[in-house]
Amino acid sequence: MFENLSERLSKTVKKLRGQARLTDENIQEALRDVRMALLEADVALPVVRDFIARVKQRAVGQEVLSSLTPGQALIKVVHDELIETMGVANEGINLQTQPPAVILMAGLQGAGKTTTVGKLTNYLKGRAKKSVMVASCDVYRPAAIKQLETIAKQTEAVFFPSTPDQKPVDIALNALAQAKRQYMDVLILDTAGRLHIDADMMEEISQIHQSVKPIETLFVVDGMTGQDAANTAKAFGDALPLTGVVLTKTDGDARGGAALSVRQITGKPIKFVGVGEKLDALESFHPDRMASRILGMGDVLSLIEQAQQQVDHAKAQKLAKKLNKGKGFDFEDLRDQMTQMLNMGGISSLLDKLPGMGQIPAHLKDQANDREIRRMIAIINSMTLAERRDPELIKASRKRRIAAGCGLQVQDVNRLLKQQQQMSRAMKQFSKGGMRKLMQTMKSKLPNGGGFPPMGGFSG
Repeated sequence: MFENLSERLSKTVKKLRGQARLTDENIQEALRDVRMALLEADVALPVVRDFIARVKQRAVGQEVLSSLTPGQALIKVVHDELIETMGVANEGINLQTQPPAVILMAGLQGAGKTTTVGKLTNYLKGRAKKSVMVASCDVYRPAAIKQLETIAKQTEAVFFPSTPDQKPVDIALNALAQAKRQYMDVLILDTAGRLHIDADMMEEISQIHQSVKPIETLFVVDGMTGQDAANTAKAFGDALPLTGVVLTKTDGDARGGAALSVRQITGKPIKFVGVGEKLDALESFHPDRMASRILGMGDVLSLIEQAQQQVDHAKAQKLAKKLNKGKGFDFEDLRDQMTQMLNMGGISSLLDKLPGMGQIPAHLKDQANDREIRRMIAIINSMTLAERRDPELIKASRKRRIAAGCGLQVQDVNRLLKQQQQMSRAMKQFSKGGMRKLMQTMKSKLPNGGGFPPMGGFSG
């Protein structure tokens, strides 16, 4: 998400960094670039107009013109206004009510409501340690109830059964009664979608809302629909007292216009974004972190949170002890590291969160893909246990057998052996105190006291 916007804005930043001072002329040129970048990202036109007007008002004031680094000061204004447009701060899920807290999911068909129910279940069970019941009020779409039952099994949620001959309001009321009897913390209700907004759908979901009085009414919207997503959200917001928005399929859209439009058009906060197909691919939406990512400053805080949630800490400690004892970094260790990287969303997801990644050319980013990681894992899986633990054993005949075993070339095996040797040397450096130096370097790149990130990521 936001790849095209980040690229355009990074070019604007580069031009401004060389300016000793800002004039009306170069401010106008910069704002024109920002405006075009936002329109190309499919941000709704009224949102673009308001955004540019607010930036211009602040840019021609003393805040920017009197700055020692006016180019950076203007980018700070853009950064702050991006945050303002997307909602200032993260607004988490509200469960402050007598259990069970009812969450009602609304949205068009195909937006990913049912999958999002599974992701939200995973999130609530894993992070909030809540018991969750799910129920489907979708009696129209073939196999909708069965789909939710399958997802409930995968997330170990309690599934409340329903049938297509029941009325959606009755299903919702019966599920609520059952959730109370079983002392559930949360009840998530999946509702029917349509291919377009119609009066019948709005009337039905309004009746469900009135009958169960949910504490959260979340609008699930496909992030790939651009500014249409914001318009659809407004229509739902007019019919229902929405409390928040969940943007789905953000990993498949390089533009990101919906994220910048939906908050301002609906007045409702984006609470979560779906960042992949897996049931753990749901992230809390932080406007400040997203603004940093858009401007190529990365999102180190989200990366740290993701690592805390998804990295196997027992394995990490075991590896640290092994390296401290002077033992080498073998193929078993390398496979563990690559598997954990894939679990964290893959290389593209990690690169997106690192500062300065906007400066890397697109063709180099394309080379760093998950397919290459999976090829490397396949080569390692083709080795014997002894070879994985002692790479020195792998000579010519073994290389041929390993390559044949995974359907690749001997050159691929040689390339992996070379990478393993380089990583092993690097790990030895870390075990001798190099890690401390690395962390000090990383710390210097982090936002000062939580304020605006330093502009180091924008060096030409």
